[in-house]
Amino acid sequence: MKMSRNILSVLILFIFNNLVFGQKTETIRGFSREYFDFQGRPAWLMKPKVSAFGNPWVWRAHFPDWHTETDSILLERGFHVAYVNTNDMFGSPTAMQIWDDFYNFLVSERRLAAKVALEGVSRGGLYVYAWAKRNPLKVSCIYAEAPVCDFKSWPMRHGSKDDWNSLLQNYKFTEAEAQSFSDQPMDNLKGLAACKVPILHAISLEDMIVPNEENTFRLVENYIKLGGKATVWPMIKGEKSLQGHHFLIENPEEIADFIEQNSVPSKTVLDPAKYHQIRGGLANSFRKFQKEKFGRVAFMGGSITESSGWRDKFSQYLQEKFPETKFEFINAGIASTGSTPGAFRIGKEVFSKGKIDLLIEEAAVNDRTNGFSSVAQIRGMEGIIRHALLENSMMDVLVMHFVDPEKMADYNAGKEPEEIKNHNRVAEYYNVGEINLAKEVTDRILAGEFNWKDDFKDLHPSVFGQEVYFRSMKTFLNNCYKNTDFTATSRPRVLLKQLDVFSYFRGDYFDIKKAKTLKNWKIEQSWRPDDGVSTRKQFVDIPALVSTEVGSEFTLDFTGTAVGICIASGPDAGVLEYSIDGKQYPKLDLYTQWSSSLHLPWYLVLDDKLKDKRHKLTVKIDSEKNPKSLGNACRIFYFLVN
Repeated sequence: MKMSRNILSVLILFIFNNLVFGQKTETIRGFSREYFDFQGRPAWLMKPKVSAFGNPWVWRAHFPDWHTETDSILLERGFHVAYVNTNDMFGSPTAMQIWDDFYNFLVSERRLAAKVALEGVSRGGLYVYAWAKRNPLKVSCIYAEAPVCDFKSWPMRHGSKDDWNSLLQNYKFTEAEAQSFSDQPMDNLKGLAACKVPILHAISLEDMIVPNEENTFRLVENYIKLGGKATVWPMIKGEKSLQGHHFLIENPEEIADFIEQNSVPSKTVLDPAKYHQIRGGLANSFRKFQKEKFGRVAFMGGSITESSGWRDKFSQYLQEKFPETKFEFINAGIASTGSTPGAFRIGKEVFSKGKIDLLIEEAAVNDRTNGFSSVAQIRGMEGIIRHALLENSMMDVLVMHFVDPEKMADYNAGKEPEEIKNHNRVAEYYNVGEINLAKEVTDRILAGEFNWKDDFKDLHPSVFGQEVYFRSMKTFLNNCYKNTDFTATSRPRVLLKQLDVFSYFRGDYFDIKKAKTLKNWKIEQSWRPDDGVSTRKQFVDIPALVSTEVGSEFTLDFTGTAVGICIASGPDAGVLEYSIDGKQYPKLDLYTQWSSSLHLPWYLVLDDKLKDKRHKLTVKIDSEKNPKSLGNACRIFYFLVN
C-alpha cells in the first residue's frame, strides 16, 4: 500500500524525535551536533571546535544534510550551523513565525551573531527569501542551490499534486489566491537590495524541475535592477540526476569564502529594545485580537506615516502574528500634520471609523517643522492620547518619535529634543508605550552601522531607513507579545486628572456651515486649486469657506476652551484680524514658507485658554499681506473647537 506524503512526514518526525532526541548530541563529520526540541519541533545546532569572533552562523532551510561540504568548511573556520524543522511548510507565514522565534532564541540565548547567512536548497528558497525579505537587516548573505523562486513554477507546474495541495493548505490559499500571489521570492526585493544583502545561486543549466528561466534568472534580474548584488554559478561538471535538479557542487571552498567574507567579522549591533519604553504595553489589544478574532488599528501621523514602508510591514506583522484575526487598518497619516492637528482631526478621521483597539501615533517631526510651541506640543499630544482613552478605555496606544537632522544635532549636542521630551512626558503620564527612533538612528550612525547621506538619506526614510524603523518596531511588538498573558482578563485604563487643563482632548472639527453673518464669504462645496498649485489629496473636493476680498467678515458662535481654523495656505494667502468676545488679538499671517508652491493644509489655534463657556469669534480679512503673497485669500475647511 502506498503511504501518503503527510503520514510519511509525521512518521519521519516521530522517528527523528524518538531516536535523535534521546541522545541529545552526536558527532557528525567531526563536529558536535546538539539536538533539541524547539516549540515542539526538531532542531539542531552544530558547533565548531573553536568559534570565530562574534559567533557567525549559517542557517539551513529544508534538506539540511544535502551537500554539506560548504558547511563543513565553515565549521572548520569557526561558524555554527543551525536548523529547525519547518519541512513541508513552504516558507508560509506560519513557518516564518517559527523562524522569527528560532532566530531570537539563537541570538539571545545562544549568543550567535545578529546577522545570519541563509542557505536554501530547492524549496528552501521559499523559506530563505520569505524570511530575508521580512528581516533584511538580520541577514549577512544568502546562498541558494537550485532555489525555488516562484511556487507557480514549482510545485504548481513542475512538482507533484500532493506538494501543490500541501502548499495551498499551508498558505490557506484558494487556487485563485495562489495564482494571484504577488510576494514570491522574486518579488518585492527592494528592502533586501537596500540593505545590501549579497546573494549567490548555484544552479544546473539542465534543471527541469526548477527551471532557471522561471526562478533564478528572474529573481537575479529583478534584484540587480534594484541595485542588489547577485552572482550565479552554473555547475557544469559531473553527472546530473532528477532531470538536472541534482548536481555536483564543484567549488564548495569558494562558496564558503563567499559566506565568510560577508559574515566575518561579525559586527556588534545596538539592541533596539534600548530605545523602547513598553510601559502599559499592548496586552489589551493583543488579547482582543487573539480572543475576538477582530482588530481595528489606526495609524496617525504625518507624511512618514501616510506613505508606504514601515506601516505596511507593521500591518503584515500583525496579520501573520494573529492569522485567524480579521484586521481593519486605518491610515490617518496626513503630510505636514503634527500633534495639534492630530488632536482636532482624530475624531472625524479615526474614531468615526469604529472602536479602535490599537492607536499608533507620531508627531515629533512635524511639531518641530511646523513651529508648535512647547505648551502646544503637550496639549496636542495629551489631546490625542486622552481623547483615545476616553473613547475606549481598553485601547492600547504606542507613541513613536521619528528622526530628522535637527533632532540628531540635539542628541549629538547632549540634549533631548524639546518635542520628544514633551511627547515623552505625556506618554509616561498615561503609561503608554514609546519607541524613540530618533535617538536610535542617531546612535546607530555614531556607532558606524550606517550613515545618513548614503543609507538613511532623508527625514523621509529611504527603503533602507524604513527597514531600520521596522526592525525596531518588530522588536517592540515581539517583546510585548512575549510578555502578554493571554489567559488574563483585560482591564480598562483608569485616567488621572489632565496633565494640562487646557489640553485638546475634546478637540474636534466644527462645521464651516456654522459661520454666521457672512460678508463676501461663500462656501465652495467641492474646492480644489485653480491656479495649478498642488495641495494634499485629503483637502480637495471638500467644502471650503472662501474669500479673497479685503474686509470680508464672518462670526462664529462656539462653546469650549479653544478655537482655531484649518485652512489651505497657498500662494495668495492673506492676513486675518480677529476677536473673541470683543477682545482683539494680534493679526494672523496665513502665509507660510511653503505657500509659494503648495496650498498647504495649516492648522492655526486662535486661542486655547478660554473659559469653558459660549463664545463669539469674529474674523475679517485685513488689507495687509505678506510681501511674498499674491493676494488676500482665506480658505477654511474646518473650524477647530476644543
